[in-house]
Amino acid sequence: MTSTLLERPATSTALDIRPMTGTCGVEVLGVDLAGGIDADVVAEVRRLLAERGVVFFRDQSLTPDTHRAFASLFGPIVSNPVYDHVPGHPDIMPVVKEAADKYNIGDTWHSDMSYMEEPPLGSILYAREVPPFGGDTLWTNMTAAYDALPETLKTMLDGRRALHSDRFLTERLQERNAGRSTRLREDRVGKELNALHPVVRRHNESGRPALYVNYPFTWAFEGMSREESLPLLNQLVQHATRPEFCCRFRWQKGSLAFWDNRCTMHYACNDYQGYRREMHRITIAGPRPA
Repeated sequence: MTSTLLERPATSTALDIRPMTGTCGVEVLGVDLAGGIDADVVAEVRRLLAERGVVFFRDQSLTPDTHRAFASLFGPIVSNPVYDHVPGHPDIMPVVKEAADKYNIGDTWHSDMSYMEEPPLGSILYAREVPPFGGDTLWTNMTAAYDALPETLKTMLDGRRALHSDRFLTERLQERNAGRSTRLREDRVGKELNALHPVVRRHNESGRPALYVNYPFTWAFEGMSREESLPLLNQLVQHATRPEFCCRFRWQKGSLAFWDNRCTMHYACNDYQGYRREMHRITIAGPRPA
């Protein structure tokens, strides 16, 4: 029988790998991503993504080209369909909160672009400017969250599907753009993206099941209205964001986070009013959830 990704031994013993918590997140130190990494390191990052959900790197110095080169080692790059891009770089999304802005983006527990038929494998966020305090991001490991569900709830969710939609963003486009520097594309008004996905998806590399719901984009369970779906959706999100499944990352300039959208949710804290924060995000294409 072919072993899963998590059953294979680590491919590189030279990496300085430091888990963030008992279930989620790992820092990899002493790696210069701009200088390029070999196939063994790529394989090890893939293994850590599947196991820990998010991999962090510190003290990087990346240009848009080297950021893109690193991302392309893990698959084709896809552009965000609803947000504007960095001028001259259509595959890089700016995540910017200016000092005068009241709101950021990502301040709900979510998985990126789950409203796509083929949601992304992962996202790679690079810190170009950070506030002196605040602006942390939290992640939760949806594999660990699924494992901790009662067996009766697992049985109820098995085989169930949910509708994911971007209407949380596009139905409130003008309202959201009014208070944010990271802006939704004006041409998205009235153009909903949606897709049906399993509530429990099996990771295509690790083989492990994970909850696949999130607060803003999981709109309703199949055969149920939004109102009928909210109690169960809220229950699952509250369960999945229990502290024992999570990690919290303190950004520094040059930090990079690479997270697995197949088995995590994340949340961006908006607690740095009066300061500027600028990040660049590249997204990697992924498979249809199954």
